[in-house]
Amino acid sequence: MQRLAFLVWPILSGILAAVALLIYLPDMFTQQANTVQIHEAGSPPADRRGPYSYADAVEHAASSVVNIYTRTVIPNNNPPLYNDPNIQKHYNKNSNKERIQSSLGSGVILSKEGYIATNNHVISGADSIVVALKDGREATAKVVGNDPDTDLAVLKIDLPDLPSITVSSSANLRVGDVALAIGNPFGVGQTVTMGIISATGRNQLGLNTYEDFIQTDAAINPGNSGGALINAEGNLIGINTAIFSRSGGSQGIGFAIPSDQAKQVMQDLIEHGRVVRGWVGVEAQEITPQLAESFGLKDTKGLIIAGIFRDGPAHKGGLLPGDILLEIGGKKIINSYNSMYSVARMPPGTVLPLKVWRNGEALELEITVAERPAVDEAVSESPATNESPAIDETAK
Repeated sequence: MQRLAFLVWPILSGILAAVALLIYLPDMFTQQANTVQIHEAGSPPADRRGPYSYADAVEHAASSVVNIYTRTVIPNNNPPLYNDPNIQKHYNKNSNKERIQSSLGSGVILSKEGYIATNNHVISGADSIVVALKDGREATAKVVGNDPDTDLAVLKIDLPDLPSITVSSSANLRVGDVALAIGNPFGVGQTVTMGIISATGRNQLGLNTYEDFIQTDAAINPGNSGGALINAEGNLIGINTAIFSRSGGSQGIGFAIPSDQAKQVMQDLIEHGRVVRGWVGVEAQEITPQLAESFGLKDTKGLIIAGIFRDGPAHKGGLLPGDILLEIGGKKIINSYNSMYSVARMPPGTVLPLKVWRNGEALELEITVAERPAVDEAVSESPATNESPAIDETAK
């Protein structure tokens, strides 16, 4: 036994160490298994609750949203049904009478001076326009200007103590933000509906030349056109303009013109009587994989210059037909629509750097943006749009 005594303490020390490991580091002795890390949310703070009512936001904005009623005189140009004067007297006495076409929409008072933003399709061709306020007052409106390219128009009324809406920048919108639509659907009277921002930057819907729509699932119906889309604070974020519908009613896909775009168009129409847009004078088309391969490009991110307006900015800046436009203003090309729309938002006189691909090498050019000519002048530049018969304007 004395010979084995020297082994007692090492054995006891080993046993004690094993027990300690089992107690404090049990994972060392368990079989490792494949695990998936799941991030679990903790309990939300007690004060982190959504509002149970948007009444304050609606009260803040509703008085600035107006109903718009238009009247259009339509002449009856039908030929007489009979040539005999005696028969005409009895059967055609009403054939030459004019018809009155009435329609309705909505608008938003953007300033206390009486300037109202609405959709161009609400007032287009109208012979008289009457604006009805929430407080019961009515006034005849005159058209300050309109812009069919964005489907916006500005009206003016002369009444004292007019309310005006507070405008919030649409650049700060996020998908999932609460949105409320205020308008006069089907002529039933001012109505508020609620939803969220479903998407931003929607374009190429075939509605307008320049599109940058906010998409929302707040119910928008005929009569809502030109009405307000507001946030949870009651500030304007968009002008309701169209719906995607196969039935004519709301199906949860509505579109609004962003407040930033509406504000800029309104200011241009008031100050200049027209919308001032940038223009470089090119006709471009997107690059297909086949074209990219033939030009030696690695991808299809670019535009091929198919035509150039004579003596336009691009012509003066040295751009040539057949050039591949790779970058505009230091930003890579996404598609033709986004590129031309970004140019349209630039003020005339802006020096615009371009990166082009010509004869197998990249070149740096600079052009000076000019003002886009009027529609009736020769213009070789316009964003492409796709037809979409399932999209209807939220009509008058």
